[in-house]
Amino acid sequence: MASTVWKGYVSFGLISVPIRLFVAAREQHVSFNQIHRECGTRVKQQLFCPHCERVVERSEIAKGYAVDKDTYVQVTEDELKGLEAESSESMDILQFVKQDDVDPIYYQTSYFTVAEDPGRRAYSLILKGMESLKLAAIAKLTLHQREQVVLIRPYDKGLILHTLYYPAEVREIAEYGQGDEDLKLQKAEIDLAEQFMKQLTEKFDPEQYKDEYQTRVEALIETKEAGLAPKSDKQPKRRLAPVINLMDALKKSMEEQEAAGKKAPQRETAPAAAKSVSRKKKVG
Repeated sequence: MASTVWKGYVSFGLISVPIRLFVAAREQHVSFNQIHRECGTRVKQQLFCPHCERVVERSEIAKGYAVDKDTYVQVTEDELKGLEAESSESMDILQFVKQDDVDPIYYQTSYFTVAEDPGRRAYSLILKGMESLKLAAIAKLTLHQREQVVLIRPYDKGLILHTLYYPAEVREIAEYGQGDEDLKLQKAEIDLAEQFMKQLTEKFDPEQYKDEYQTRVEALIETKEAGLAPKSDKQPKRRLAPVINLMDALKKSMEEQEAAGKKAPQRETAPAAAKSVSRKKKVG
């Protein structure tokens, strides 16, 4: 059973809906430990102070903020705890916005909201209204001792909540978004590029995308555990070079796509070995 991340009320005017939050998505991969190559024993990491020239115990470790090279301001756990936001059991909707108004770059972590039994009718009322008007809600929530701005939106017969990055947390890169006014693209190039995009356009189905690298890692582990020699079936990398003639490159791309479309699609099946590892893998 999934564990509850937060329990409280979401308020819409005088309507309060008791809900629980559950993590909606989490990165998954095979985890490895560091071991001694000679004997296969898991190694232990030690903390070493170069100034005192000795191993330091964890009880001697403090937090330090670098204000200059080799100069740190020390802060204690109690000082930091005194700055944490107090836990809150309520989340007030501050405003509604059009769903497209909030750029996905601000999305941080996603949570499913599940209504408690007494609030199911009110939850359904808010959901139906937001679906009808294509709206999302902006609210504030204290989560993990930090005040978060969150967005709530309809998703798959329920309301999903996203914590949002603050504007200062979204990076600015000087090289990004350079203007293309001096590139002078030809209309024929743009039309052909759009035609190729339409050729590749289809409904998004997340089920067709698999983590092929993880599947190969799991198969490798199972093969070696069985005492067999692993086989390499890595495909050679496609050599890429800067495009000189955009029109020729687009035409050739469209021809290759058409040829590929005529072939019957073949779905790779994960090796039985990988399925065995999958059952006992660690989630990181």
